Amino acid sequence: MFRRTFWFATGAAAGVWATTKVNRKIKALSPESLAAQAANKAVDAGHRLREFATDVRAGMVQREAELGEALGIEAAPGPGLPAPRRFAAIENTSTERAGVPYTRHSHTRHSDNRNEDH
Repeated sequence: MFRRTFWFATGAAAGVWATTKVNRKIKALSPESLAAQAANKAVDAGHRLREFATDVRAGMVQREAELGEALGIEAAPGPGLPAPRRFAAIENTSTERAGVPYTRHSHTRHSDNRNEDH
């Protein structure tokens, strides 16, 4: 009788353990849980990327200082990122625009006012 009770209790405990394990796995694979896991991984990746960028910037500043010393340049690098570059608008300076030959007055705008002397 003691053997039967022992094996019954062992089977019941194994059943409870297996059921609990399966339920946890089902909850872990639910869409909400998967979305939360993906969001957490994205945030972690963002933090790692930010740390990497900070390390790269620090390395750039250090290397620029080393190169400045080697070349004799006395400019101290700034602590942050350089200012964004602004590029001037580039005009088309070719002699032909859209199939129309370029003439001296082809680029000037003329008024449609007929009372104006030309």
